[in-house]
Amino acid sequence: MAEPETRGPRPVTVECYAGYKADERPTSFLIGSEKRVVEEVIDQWYGPDHTYFKVLADDRMVYILRHDRGEDSWTLAGEPRPLS
Repeated sequence: MAEPETRGPRPVTVECYAGYKADERPTSFLIGSEKRVVEEVIDQWYGPDHTYFKVLADDRMVYILRHDRGEDSWTLAGEPRPLS
């Protein structure tokens, strides 16, 4: 029997550059045991409790990483998309 599809944000482990503040921008992340290196931060925006990063990874896919500032946790928002 096939595994059920997961919906909603998936937890990820993120390594960040910390300049003048902690977790300034992601530099790499793990999805399961698969490591992705961030080649470019395409966009960044803020919600009331979260910071979002739209990133281009070394697999040429675009990911949206969501950082919950209060919980200091990261999730993958949505599914990765090919660079267009």
